[in-house]
Formats: sequence, structure tokens, C-alpha cells
Amino acid sequence: MKTTLHFQRYGSGPRVVLAFHGYGQGHGHWRSLVSVLGEQRVSVYAFDLFYHGQSRLSRTDAPLTKQRLGELLADFLREQQIDTFGLLAFSMGAKFALAAVERFPEKVEQLWLLAPDGLQRQFWYSLATTPPFMRNLLGRTVLRPQRLLGFIDSLRQRRLVDAGLVRFAEWQLDSREKRLRIYRSWVGFRKLTFSLKALARLLNKRPTPVTFFLGRHDQVIPHVGLQQFIATLTNARTVLLDTGHAGLIYEVAAYVRRHPEAQW
Repeated sequence: MKTTLHFQRYGSGPRVVLAFHGYGQGHGHWRSLVSVLGEQRVSVYAFDLFYHGQSRLSRTDAPLTKQRLGELLADFLREQQIDTFGLLAFSMGAKFALAAVERFPEKVEQLWLLAPDGLQRQFWYSLATTPPFMRNLLGRTVLRPQRLLGFIDSLRQRRLVDAGLVRFAEWQLDSREKRLRIYRSWVGFRKLTFSLKALARLLNKRPTPVTFFLGRHDQVIPHVGLQQFIATLTNARTVLLDTGHAGLIYEVAAYVRRHPEAQW
């Protein structure tokens, strides 16, 4: 099977934007935001993450590296004859966008990062994906999730984790298809890690404009955990919206509709 990084183009405008959705989504989740940004103003190339939609890896058992992802994006830019572009990313998709920043810092015009993953240490993610025996345990959860679900519920009963976060986890684990996708995504993207100091240096060199859209009630990517990195950027702004994690894309679309000056 050949590696394929599938995308769908939305709009026909002169401003090129590469968009990367979050876990469990697809390229179509950007439609509401593209309609607000203006299809005559932007051309949004919305990608399917691997293990989602029509994107395929030739080896599903090998983790995706930043070098390989950079090669795939370089091929895409060459084929589409794209020189400069903006980046738009939500949650897990931010790992793809940040890899593009590292590979093509001089080509990135600006970034919109919506509750970005990859910029703060996620203890449970690291624990579940780094030691080989924990990856095996996570793999067994795909077939028998009852023990993990029981453990998560016990944390909720002891009020050790937020009830909304528990509901989000239970929803992500409620079918074998979802459990397999989260296993493949967590394990497959574990090499997409970043030095925050190096990222800040790249973004501050020009400096590249970065807008963070964060949810006030987001328990998946808490906004407070991003403040330290944001403070290191010289051309960053933060928009804090009254929402949680799942509805953030739609709230950003509503925000842009209310604030037409917030455009590309």
C-alpha cells in the first residue's frame, strides 16, 4: 500500500492555508470556518490525518516521523506549486502544523492554532505510548476496554479528574473502531514531539503571527497549560472562547463572523 496524504480543497482565493483537523474528525470539519473566511479570499487545503479519512500509511505499524511528514508535505507543495501558506490546526492536528513550521519556517505566513496538542506535556499520553509494555497494554484495551473504563470511572468518583473529561474519554472508547483509531493515532504520532525553545526561536525570527483560539472550559487541552509557551512568542495573540474542546471549531467560526477583521 502506498502512503497517501489525502486532502480536499475548499475555496479558490489567493491566500493558501493548510488545515489539519483533530482526533476523530476529517477534512470536512473545516467547512463552517472556510465559509466565514470567504471562499473567494482563501484556498484551504484540508488534510485527513493518518488513521482518519482517506490518508494512508504504507506501514501502519511504524510511527510517523517528522522527517517523513516533511517529505510528504514538500511533495504536496511542489505538486500544487505553493510557495507560501498559512497554517490552521485543531488539537492533534497541531502536531502536523508544527512539523510544517519546523520544516518550512520561511514559507509560513501565519498560524491559527485551536486548542493545539503538542505544546504541553501530556503525562497520560507519554505513559501510554513510550514504554513498550504500556503500548501493549493500550493495544489490549482495543479488544477489552472494560478495565480501563472502570479505572476512568473510579477516578471520576474520587473527583481526581473532571467529569466532562471522563465523558469525553468514554465517548472516545465506546466502539472498537474508535478504540483502534485512538491506539493507532497515539502510538503512530508519538514521534511528533517538539522543542518549545526551538519553535519559539523559529517563530520569533521573522516574527510569524500566531493566533491561539482556546476554550475557557476545555479539559482536554487546558488553556492555562499553554500560557508559558505563548508568553515566549513576540507576535502572538490569544482568543479565549466560552466553550469546551469539542465545539471549538464552530465557536471560532462564530467569532470570525462577529469580528470580520480577524481574517487571513
